[in-house]
Amino acid sequence: MTKGNLAIVLHAHLPYVRAEEPGSLEEDWFFQALAECYLPLLETLENASRSKDQAPKITIGLSPTLLSLLGDEVLKNRFEEWVTIRLEVLNTLDTDCVKAVLHLKGHLKRQLESWKICQGDLIGRFKTLQTLEVIDILTCAATHGYLPLLRENPEAVRAQLKTAVTEHKRLFMSAPLGIWLPECAYYEGLDELMAESGLRYAVLDGHGLLNADPRPRYGLYAPICTRKGVAFFGRDSESTLPVWSARDGYPGNPSYREFHRDLGWDLSIENLKKIGINGKRPLGIKLFKITSQNTSLENKQEYDPEVANESVEKDADNYLKERKKQLIKLEKSMQIEPLLIAPFDAELFGHWWFEGPKFLSHLFIKSKKEGIKLITLKESLKLTPKIQLCNPSPSSWGQGGFHNYWLNKSNAWIVNEWSKAGRAMVTICSDSLIKESNIKIINQAGRELLLCQSSDWSFIIKAGTTTELARERINLHLKRFWMLINTIKNNKLINEKILEEIEKEDCLFPLISFIDWEKKS
Repeated sequence: MTKGNLAIVLHAHLPYVRAEEPGSLEEDWFFQALAECYLPLLETLENASRSKDQAPKITIGLSPTLLSLLGDEVLKNRFEEWVTIRLEVLNTLDTDCVKAVLHLKGHLKRQLESWKICQGDLIGRFKTLQTLEVIDILTCAATHGYLPLLRENPEAVRAQLKTAVTEHKRLFMSAPLGIWLPECAYYEGLDELMAESGLRYAVLDGHGLLNADPRPRYGLYAPICTRKGVAFFGRDSESTLPVWSARDGYPGNPSYREFHRDLGWDLSIENLKKIGINGKRPLGIKLFKITSQNTSLENKQEYDPEVANESVEKDADNYLKERKKQLIKLEKSMQIEPLLIAPFDAELFGHWWFEGPKFLSHLFIKSKKEGIKLITLKESLKLTPKIQLCNPSPSSWGQGGFHNYWLNKSNAWIVNEWSKAGRAMVTICSDSLIKESNIKIINQAGRELLLCQSSDWSFIIKAGTTTELARERINLHLKRFWMLINTIKNNKLINEKILEEIEKEDCLFPLISFIDWEKKS
């Protein structure tokens, strides 16, 4: 048995993309993630948990906004039709890609059946897996706010954390001990607010540990702990690069399904209108393989699921063999068992890399054979009686380990808006003479403030993809926030109909409390 452990950590998150009207682009993001990632991931974990020969163990962060979408009855009622439309398209499609069509139809039918059996209760299925100790569920900041850029108002950071903890407790009936810090971003003093919220461990990028003070004795291969009692794990690039990199890693395998060639771009506007889609957009119908990195999209070849399955098994074998070599080398220079931390966005598995869930399945099957123990972060802390005291370095898992992807000339304007709104919220919530009649309004203002702080919109603006949508989302929530706050500041009566409409659209976090923004004396 190899003396060492591997912790696979997945971060499942989507911004709050709920809309009252069906058919939005954002709703497509959610349904594609359901069909390609969350449902297949649950299927993989549940199948592995029922096998005597497998020991599936992963840590998974479920963000509060994603949980809000998973539990939303309006969205639940639309998913079956969304899948059915795609099955109808495949049934009537005139194409030579017979194998790929049959495979995708089978995949969609299986996910739809899985959805129907549990009546859309994915949260309940995650909860069961946690009870079985197959997974350890982490929370995240409430709306995935980039915490280092909110630090001007510490209460704004506290509200992101405490709102998340409250929502997690409501849904899972127990408080989370671990958190996925959005973008793995850390700043000095964040551990104090984490401890105050009952959060005891998190993952940082490698820079956060390697540049810690003092420098950790075992580098990335053991957790560290701050004097506030919060432990941190460091991302190991050797364990992550082969899995997430399409250029240098497994997802670039020529036999794997091509992500960017989607039928939604191939069909004419007229044909898209026939199935109720206005304008060009991805449908989640992908029938071609990568072929090669240099092959243009229009020249991609048909996807062959059998060949892809052979490739993913080989890649899983290779991954485990390389981790075994790594652990054997590390154990020679360490007095404790080395720990490899491999964190990824969960959406990589199935959405970006279609074969990803199969890859995980093979890891669960073959890890014992290679003598590698899969472990959760919580379990690893129990096995580490003595943890070195260190102060983590400010960092993120963005390029270079810095914050510049979320703070640059394209999106820096947002930070000032967050600061102004945060100050106003803290001021209102710290007023000891708050009227009972205003609490409902203040709490909704809190929801709008949290929603405008989502790091996803800053990322999209920098990436230059759906930038108009991102700007609209930020400005909509800011507009609603200031309308609600000014109503209270100016002692005006609110239009109850407008308030009801806002509450209906932005109806997440039912137990939100304005007290979380209250200034500490």
